[in-house]
Amino acid sequence: MMRGLLLAALIGAIAALLTWTQPGDAPPTGAPDTLVVQVLDNGFHTDLAVPREALVRRGGPLARAVAGLAPGDWILIGWGDAKFYVDQSPISDRLPDGARAFLHPRNRSVLMLDPRSVDPRLTYREDSAALTLTQAQFDRLAARVEASLDLSDGAPRIAAARPGDDARFFASRETFSILHLCNHWTADVLNAGGVPVRPVQSISSAEVMRSVRAAERERKLDRSPSRD
Repeated sequence: MMRGLLLAALIGAIAALLTWTQPGDAPPTGAPDTLVVQVLDNGFHTDLAVPREALVRRGGPLARAVAGLAPGDWILIGWGDAKFYVDQSPISDRLPDGARAFLHPRNRSVLMLDPRSVDPRLTYREDSAALTLTQAQFDRLAARVEASLDLSDGAPRIAAARPGDDARFFASRETFSILHLCNHWTADVLNAGGVPVRPVQSISSAEVMRSVRAAERERKLDRSPSRD
């Protein structure tokens, strides 16, 4: 009897964790000054694609980091382990390092800023999702990204770069582990921008994309004319 109750409690706790949702907020109907960001999925990792002008116009440390990048109207933003994320060698050669990144509790991390001249939707196509934000929602999203930067030296600090690549990897104050992966980070940033997310399930890129698409559908319904 007791064993059965404990098992039922455990199943209930797991179900609660899996369905736990951090609520978001939809733009008010008819909200002016909306802008669109993109969420990109490469099959296991998610990045944001943000209009460069919107980041620069906001000012602050993130804008200063963006100002030092190569030209490009879009900025891809991602986060990950300081070593594994930057390394571009074949994944089969990096499995031991991948295990280290997952299992070590406090790995150093980096924030990637990568300028692009071409609209990322043309490359990612169905593996991209648009998200419409009010200016207030975008400011909260950008502030969450900015909060990841290590500003202990008073300004964003480049921790790594790749030869022949315009992407720059800035030192982050956050740490990477199985409990805080790249997709968890993206989900947290999106939640700051008003997207409801399921934190536990956001371990996968597919869950992050599901959250974005569901939020955008709701926002389109909120913006549609009343049928009454």
